[in-house]
Amino acid sequence: MSFLTKHKVLITAGPTHEPIDPVRFIGNRSSGKMAYAIAEVFAEAGAVVVLVSGPVQLQANHPNIQVVPVETAAQMYDACHQYYSSCQIAVLAAAVADYTVANPADKKIKKQGDNLTLELVQTKDILMSLGQVKSNEQVLIGFALETNDAIANAKKKLLAKNLDFIVLNTLQDEGAGFRHDTNKISIINKYNKITNFELKDKRLVAQDILNYLEEYLREMKVV
Repeated sequence: MSFLTKHKVLITAGPTHEPIDPVRFIGNRSSGKMAYAIAEVFAEAGAVVVLVSGPVQLQANHPNIQVVPVETAAQMYDACHQYYSSCQIAVLAAAVADYTVANPADKKIKKQGDNLTLELVQTKDILMSLGQVKSNEQVLIGFALETNDAIANAKKKLLAKNLDFIVLNTLQDEGAGFRHDTNKISIINKYNKITNFELKDKRLVAQDILNYLEEYLREMKVV
């Protein structure tokens, strides 16, 4: 029997789309492939998965996966807080927008003049907010995609958001990051231990994360 059998796991996936008007939005290049692979691997290991997913062109096929579709960062925040208290593990792999449009137009903005100025406001930090309410019986895992000073930035995020460990990748590694079917990660835990992995298919990366989690829980005697 897997260590995850009947455990409830919250996973976030994909981008968020922050509306400018009814036909335009601010988004990013996240495909959701990494998070969906994690959801499938965890479900196959016996977990009951709640997958809070931004807009992606993917489907979850395992019966143990409940998909909760959202579009905006605010909707993802609300969904995560709805389900988190009943989960033993959370893996926040979504690429959530840091900013949203302050006042989206209710009608399509027509082209006029040479410039268009949008006022942006910060979105709520989902990962930090979950870290603030995390119990000693819960494990919280974050993701960091960096373009520079990757290890230092990931460590700051790990500490600031009260994570158990963080999965780091960087756009400097060829074949890693958004849209690829492969990824290359490092995992940093809250004791500053860094474990590096080779470039591989995202499903195999998901299995590495599962194996790391099992070892982490065995050492910590958590969950």
